[in-house]
Amino acid sequence: MARTLFHDIDPARVRANLEEVTGEAAGRAEVLVACKYVPVEEMGALAAAGVTLVGENRLQDLVAKHERHAADFTWDFIGNLQSRKVKQILPLVRLIHSVGTDSALEQLGRHGSAETEILVEVNVAGEEGKGGVAPADLVEFIARSPVRVSGLMTMPPFTEDPESSRPYFARLAELAAANGLERLSMGTSQDWRVALEEGATIIRLGSTLFV
Repeated sequence: MARTLFHDIDPARVRANLEEVTGEAAGRAEVLVACKYVPVEEMGALAAAGVTLVGENRLQDLVAKHERHAADFTWDFIGNLQSRKVKQILPLVRLIHSVGTDSALEQLGRHGSAETEILVEVNVAGEEGKGGVAPADLVEFIARSPVRVSGLMTMPPFTEDPESSRPYFARLAELAAANGLERLSMGTSQDWRVALEEGATIIRLGSTLFV
């Protein structure tokens, strides 16, 4: 189902919501604001609210927003990664959260640098049709990466019950520890507290901050 874009974002409301989350996450995780449903003309409201780290899902939106607000935020790419777009994404972002194919690794080898840093997306639940590396294939995938892998990311099966996400977050934390990786990008608006309890270092929040 298509989501509606957020308009007339109130910076004061976003700031209050963000401060509540950052208070709980302090010393444990960065709060990344997912701006997929924030139109470019509303990005200034996020800056006014004190948002510093944002994540975008689509290249064309990343380009449009970065052109107008490059200096206002640190930018990450959090959406489905098409390997042919890696070259365009890399100069605009700090991190790509969603690397999970050998074709993406190939493009990172061509266009990455010593400063390039990525997170490997892991399909912890083994869901059909969902992107990410299978846990059993993770060690070899990391070994094939031509750029630095600093952590892992996952999207557990959608659920209304945050507790249902806990075993997937715990498993991702185990995989990160086993591979000596520090970053754990996990948890969204509905389950970020559980993700924090399981060791998230980046939580990705959207709608809960805007309403």
